This record gives sequence, C-alpha cells and structure tokens, in this order.
Amino acid sequence: MNMSKGRVGRRLLGLAVAGAAIFASGAAFAELGQPSPWEYTLQPSGSPVMDNIHWFHNVLLTIITIITLFVLALLITVMIKFNARANPVPSRTTHNTLIEVAWTLIPVLILVGIAVPSFRLLFLELDVPKADVTIKATGNQWNWTYAYPDDKIEYTSIMLQEEDRAKLAAPPPRLLGVDHAIVVPVNKFIRVETTGADVIHSFAVPAFGIKIDAIPGRLNETWFKAEKTGIYYGQCSELCGKDHAFMPIVVKVVNDQDYDNWKKCVQAGKDDCIDQPEGTKTKQSS
Repeated sequence: MNMSKGRVGRRLLGLAVAGAAIFASGAAFAELGQPSPWEYTLQPSGSPVMDNIHWFHNVLLTIITIITLFVLALLITVMIKFNARANPVPSRTTHNTLIEVAWTLIPVLILVGIAVPSFRLLFLELDVPKADVTIKATGNQWNWTYAYPDDKIEYTSIMLQEEDRAKLAAPPPRLLGVDHAIVVPVNKFIRVETTGADVIHSFAVPAFGIKIDAIPGRLNETWFKAEKTGIYYGQCSELCGKDHAFMPIVVKVVNDQDYDNWKKCVQAGKDDCIDQPEGTKTKQSS
C-alpha cells in the first residue's frame, strides 16, 4: 500500500515536532544547581564559565550531527545507486583530485574551527581572576574541610544521614545534603584552592562548570562567579575509597548582606548559621 507524499511529509513533521517536545521537556525538568530525574542535558548554568561550556557543547553537537547525517546520506546513496543491480558495470575511476583535496582540507578547517573556541574556553577556566573570596577545600576520606583564610573560618562538611535529611521541611536531593554548606556572595569572584589530606579527591560543581583534583601535597585552584542566589550541589568526582559516593558538595549563594551576617554568625560560634540546613542545630566547628 503506497502512501502519498503528503502523508509521508505529515508523519515526518509529526516526528520532528515530537522530538522537539521531548528535547524541550528535558530542559524544562532541569532545576538550577542540582540533577533532575531523566535529565540528559547539561545542568542549567550558574556561572559565566558554564555559559561558555553550554555554548561550546551546543556548537559541537551541531557539527557532529551535520557530519553524521552527511556520512549517512553518502552511505545510503552508495547502497542505492552503486549496488550490483543498479550499477552492474562499475566505474574504473581510481583518483579524483578535487575530492581528495576536499576530504583533506575540510576536516582540517573543521578542527581549526573547533580548536579556536576550545582554547578560548580553556583559558577562561584556567585564568583565575582577582578573587573577592578565597576558599580552601581539603578532601578527606570521606568529607570536605573548608577554610576561609581571610576570615579565619574553618569547618568540616559531612553528608546528612537519611534519617536527618528526612526530618527537614525541604529535604535536599538524596546523597547530596550536608550539615555545613559553603556560603559565598552572589556576583563575586570566588577562588577555590583544593588539596587532599589522604588520597586524591576531586572538587566538582556542575552548574558552575568546575571540576579540579584535590591531590595530597599539591595545591590546585579554580574559580567561579555565581550569577544567581540559590543552592548548588556537587560531589567528589574521583574514586577515593569505599565511601566515595558520600562526599557531596553544597554551595549556598546569598546576597552580600546575608554573607556578612553569616561570617559574623560563624565567628561568634553560633549554632544556627545559614550554612546549615533549615531546622537543624548542628554545632559549627571553627
């Protein structure tokens, strides 16, 4: 039974619309600063670096898709036009100068076009600007110790047990809640220095586009500038032992006034500072 070209066109259009709806739904379900169920895209951006990573990812995806469709079209053309039935007497052509030059130069130009924004992004990530706040993150088996050298603040962040997480009015995502979060001001340059106390760990917060190893005996650094207030989640991203999965990172981005109040609260030794989840009274170490 033959279908008309109109019916085929309508079906293809329907498939395209359905695909676009599914793609849009993946972005719609995504929440700022945390993973979402069935998420297949990058987390929504919370920093200028992540904005650039999103752009570069989308450009590469477009280039890869075009190349894949082009190669698929060539394969289908060869199978249909040059099979034994359609082309019983094959051509004896062995060289084509134009094609050989093209399939050499075009890939080179594509790679150069990819390399330019790639190196620009690497430079953006590695060139740490003058910091407004410096935080030293030390990876331990299996928690994080955070120090603010300029403010004489230091504390250890440990993952919330499931029973403690369940008691909260707004529980954080499973395996991502901590008793003490990193607190930073919005729209400020934050330098993060990382090291390890025992084995190699890795400090990673996807929404900020940062991931850097914390190596014993070595000090690495990265940076971010959070553009929106909120809570951002990350994890240790280097296999570091049996409890590697239980080393979450929580960054709470607040306005300048709340940040100054938090520093005073911690320095005064109070046990209800905003680095703690609401509804808890965990003693802040200093």
